[in-house]
Amino acid sequence: MHAFDVLGDPIRRRILELLADGELSSGEVTTVIQREYGISQPAVSQHLRVLRDNGFASVRAQGTRRLYAVDPGPLREVDQWLERFRGFWNQRLDALATELTRGRRERRTAEPPPKDI
Repeated sequence: MHAFDVLGDPIRRRILELLADGELSSGEVTTVIQREYGISQPAVSQHLRVLRDNGFASVRAQGTRRLYAVDPGPLREVDQWLERFRGFWNQRLDALATELTRGRRERRTAEPPPKDI
């Protein structure tokens, strides 16, 4: 499965967001996803399996629990692919930064000096 096919699903993206904050058990992931999306535990397990099978998540056993974590490898590949498109938004972000700086400077020069009491 192609990386963008994996990431194209909002549930899998949400699972990765959860795992980005640190390792979670499958039960913890399931609780959040069931609450937010209303899907069954087997459906959440399928999404975890897709993430694991495609290298986006790793799993390790701790007793009877399965702990999932983000595997950054495939995300680096996505980042490298996106690199060629960054120029489209970097120019706009640079222009925004310039305008914000200009606005701060104009506010400073427009403010009256503090009155002596």
